[in-house]
Amino acid sequence: MGIYLVIGGLALVSGFLSGLVGIGGGIVMAPLLLYVPPYFGVAALSMKTVAGLTIVQGLVACLSGAWAHGRYHFVSSPLTLYMGTSIFIAAGVGGAASGFVSDQVLLSVFAGLAFTAACIMFLPLKEDPEYPQARDILFKPYRAVTAASGVGFLGGLVGQGGSFILIPLMRAYVRVPTRIAIGSNLAIVTLSSAAAFIGKAATGQIAWRLAIPILITVVPAAALGSRLSRKTSIRILRVILAFLIAAAALRIWIGVFTGIS
Repeated sequence: MGIYLVIGGLALVSGFLSGLVGIGGGIVMAPLLLYVPPYFGVAALSMKTVAGLTIVQGLVACLSGAWAHGRYHFVSSPLTLYMGTSIFIAAGVGGAASGFVSDQVLLSVFAGLAFTAACIMFLPLKEDPEYPQARDILFKPYRAVTAASGVGFLGGLVGQGGSFILIPLMRAYVRVPTRIAIGSNLAIVTLSSAAAFIGKAATGQIAWRLAIPILITVVPAAALGSRLSRKTSIRILRVILAFLIAAAALRIWIGVFTGIS
């Protein structure tokens, strides 16, 4: 019973953050599952088990968060289509090419990009309204495709999702408001998470009994986070995102120097 309570509690935290700032949750859920259970007297989970549970959490949190942000009109369907399709294809190409490149060098580059992305979050946009409407958003499709393809390809090469870098890129390069970037990112990540979920489920890599508390807790947690996100100023949301992205970059750097992914 203890392991179910611990997993459920961790899913509450990661699901809430997914809804609040639009991240898939993997950058939070994976390290929590790896390192927190032993502190509660529960046996440590294997990396394979953690990977399977993380993809379940990511898919459910993204679906719930994207639906909630969509109700507030913060999800752009055209942006999701352009970037979701691009990152899906590019990640597959990167994954296929991963055997021909050095993981350590690429992880270093990836971590550097993440730190840069964290810094970008502190930069204010000229036009970043508190409550934009997705239907009014204009963007250049080639920028959306370029950003998503670059993150997807590099993420596929090094085995990282990379979606947490998309929000800063959507703000600074694609030039969409912060709230639209947060909401749309959840919809975009849903597409890539679904593909990974199908692959892991089909090959028996998901511990379904351990996934039960995730399914129970993530949906209301992500919905609550989405509701609070709408009431939180974009300045505070940018700061929270910056710290989360920087923490993800730090975790990748630790993997580079210790050999632990």
